[in-house]
Amino acid sequence: MKQSLMLLALILTACDPTQTPPPPKPEAVRNPNPVFETQIQAMKKVNAVEGQVNDATEAQRKQLDEATQ
Repeated sequence: MKQSLMLLALILTACDPTQTPPPPKPEAVRNPNPVFETQIQAMKKVNAVEGQVNDATEAQRKQLDEATQ
């Protein structure tokens, strides 16, 4: 009986009706560290060039396919 009452008390205390507030949201846009800013810019350039290279490769493949048919 004593154990069941202790268990009931623990369950009731675990079910606290007051909820804790959610954690604060991180800043929407953080200022990147200047050390990494050059790397971020370089990666953006690489992604742009990669897209151009992929487009050129696809166009070249289409030309080869048309020439061989």
